[in-house]
Amino acid sequence: MDYMDSVKIDLCEHWKFHLGEKEEAWYKGFDDSGWEEVTLPHDWSVGLPFSESNSSGTGYLSGGIGWYRVRFSLPEEYRGKKIRLLFDGVYKNSQVWCNSYYLGKRPNGYVPFDYDISEKVFFGEMDNEISVKVTHTDIADSRWFTGSGITRKVTVLVEEPVHPSLHGIFFSTLYGDDGKTAQVEISHELLNESDKKAEVSLVSRLCDGNGKQVLEVKADAQFAPGECKTISLNGCVNRPKLWSPENPELYVLSTCFSVNGGKEYKVFSEKTGIRTFRFDADKGFFLNGENRKIKGVCVHHDGGCLGAAMTREVWERRLAALKEMGCNAIRTSHNPHMPELYELCDEMGFLVMDEAFDEWENPKNKWSTGHNVYPPRHQGYFEDFPEWHEKDLAAMVLRDRNHPSVIMWSIGNEIDYPNDPYCHPLFGEMTGNNDANKPASERMYNPDKPNMERLAPVAKELSSIVKRYDSTRPVTLAAAFPELSSRLHYFDALDVVGYNYKEHLYEEDHKRFPELPFLGSENSHSYKAWKAVRDNDYISGQFLWTGIDYLGEAHGWPIHGSSAGLLTLAGFPKARFYQRQSYWADKPVLHLATVKYEGSHDEWLPVTETWNYEVGETVLVRLFTNQPEAELFLNGRSLGKKKGLSEEGCMDWIVDFEPGELRAAAGESTSPQDKGCISSSLQTTGAVDVLQLCEWKAPAGRNSVEKAGTLFTHQVEILAEDSCGRRIMDAAFPVTVQVSGPGVLKGLENGNLGDNTPYTSCSRSMLEGRLIAYIQRTGSGTVTVKVSSEGLPETQLSLEIPD
Repeated sequence: MDYMDSVKIDLCEHWKFHLGEKEEAWYKGFDDSGWEEVTLPHDWSVGLPFSESNSSGTGYLSGGIGWYRVRFSLPEEYRGKKIRLLFDGVYKNSQVWCNSYYLGKRPNGYVPFDYDISEKVFFGEMDNEISVKVTHTDIADSRWFTGSGITRKVTVLVEEPVHPSLHGIFFSTLYGDDGKTAQVEISHELLNESDKKAEVSLVSRLCDGNGKQVLEVKADAQFAPGECKTISLNGCVNRPKLWSPENPELYVLSTCFSVNGGKEYKVFSEKTGIRTFRFDADKGFFLNGENRKIKGVCVHHDGGCLGAAMTREVWERRLAALKEMGCNAIRTSHNPHMPELYELCDEMGFLVMDEAFDEWENPKNKWSTGHNVYPPRHQGYFEDFPEWHEKDLAAMVLRDRNHPSVIMWSIGNEIDYPNDPYCHPLFGEMTGNNDANKPASERMYNPDKPNMERLAPVAKELSSIVKRYDSTRPVTLAAAFPELSSRLHYFDALDVVGYNYKEHLYEEDHKRFPELPFLGSENSHSYKAWKAVRDNDYISGQFLWTGIDYLGEAHGWPIHGSSAGLLTLAGFPKARFYQRQSYWADKPVLHLATVKYEGSHDEWLPVTETWNYEVGETVLVRLFTNQPEAELFLNGRSLGKKKGLSEEGCMDWIVDFEPGELRAAAGESTSPQDKGCISSSLQTTGAVDVLQLCEWKAPAGRNSVEKAGTLFTHQVEILAEDSCGRRIMDAAFPVTVQVSGPGVLKGLENGNLGDNTPYTSCSRSMLEGRLIAYIQRTGSGTVTVKVSSEGLPETQLSLEIPD
């Protein structure tokens, strides 16, 4: 018998799509010639207009029913192999057919799922056809934007009948803090799907980034027809290259089989890493034996104009910015994200809290006419939780457990939100983080609502499911009202407790639960919240709400998203990004921002990076810095020095505006001619002179463009500049983008949450003098990007696409 390596076939191109019901589209012979051709990932919601009649919670965008169909062929040599159809995620209520045979459904829109199509496919000249129906008619089903459609990639996996179960090979580091040796374990869940007995020899090899083999483990086993068994092998790696955010060293783990003495074939290959970590109740988080703080951000899954159809390279640009800010951790709020995000976290060095659910058995309030505007709606995942929670949670853990970046499994977010819907007689009145305006009746204890005591047994069950598939990482959750839930055994099943805000409870609850590690699973951007982490060893870290703006959770029309991020929807840093950088980054930070002074020094003043005001106007100048002392200059004359940070976490000056240059400096000398001086400056800008185009490039050494396939997304930043090359902060005029050659415009994003121009438009206004264009390549050659705006010369950029 000829044995072949396992093969994955990409099914992301040449799909046919129809928005609306087509009851006969499951049928292989159905005529879809008039349907739109799309590539995956695909989100039809962002192709629809914003409308106030839609739910504010999901960003005023619509859903509906959509059908997808794709054709593919399989060579004759694959006959007799095991063929599986793999979906990374379909939002939501997917139903799948193969060659007119119904395969099944999956309600959850965020988890991977698969179907065995071995007995339903054709080989040779006859095509195979996959039909997918997506039903997302309950568009008030979430507190944030979900998207609609096949929002992640689809592949076909071809394997020999003797193979590992899907995600059945599990690599873990047992110990190795000293960096001299590391003890690792590789668990193999193997399956014989042939009709004969199989004598299997397996070998797993670990190779470093240079291809040098550092470990080999072997075993032999006998399998009866249909038998599944697990084989665990241990080994020692000498002088391991330990994975960390600073040095994200990765290895390649591969596994090969030989069956009944036959030729060796590869059944598995995946990147992984060697690292140890632990949470200490008194001293916090340790990675590879080193104590450190988790400096994390929460992120949702959408990309503005791209919706939920995100790509690896768009996430790469975002993560590179967060890395520059000093961030070292990501929380996947509040659901599993696309696999490529975890791969990037491995490669770029981010710790990950992987989160499964935002609600369990009962629905949360879903705001449809503005945030906390009553009455809410109550659609959502709770309807499917009783039947599907075990499969969905297992799918997340099994898929992600080989990632060295993943250090925690979160089983839920704010399930204990007060009176939403759980309550308890211990508290006659309860108000949560964001609902001070909640009607009085909604704050009061109601015995007819679900009792919060129910959460403890559910948490115990979910924790046991996680431990069944991975006992090497702690189970956590994000608690919203620990004042009550912590008294009802909610924490009993947890290894680490996350508090959403509630910094004022840290000291008291550390004493109440002296054996339990704590962290901030969701925190504000305030200086006070950071100091609560920085100054308390027993708090492992924090996750800011949020790292990036996101669609949905909108406060009311016409705003279609949340502005909680440090990056805009377009992935550009806000001024406050640099304040966080001054807290978290190791390098020296000085960054100036300003706002018209109206008597307030509030921490949340809407500062911007501009020095354009009316002559004589009073301006608050704010410096974000990690330097002990800084001096401010206006047109070369000193306006005084400041020492230490204020209660707002910055240094402030009150200045009467005059045009010219505002400069802050720090170091042994504040003279710009001295090498020891570090500085930040703002200059008064002139009129818009040109639209500057610049393609974003990945950090040195990553070569994303060269490695990418035909569906790579190029990211072109468009800036409004004056004749001296300075960005015009108040530029907000419309810009039109035209793309020619082997590429298409996928969308324009400015980050303006109040701009409800349809995302299908090729024109969009700038925000603070910038805009980003996403251009998807469709082949090789030269893509020309032309940008125009009334009164300005046309600008163009050529993108050379390699073969």
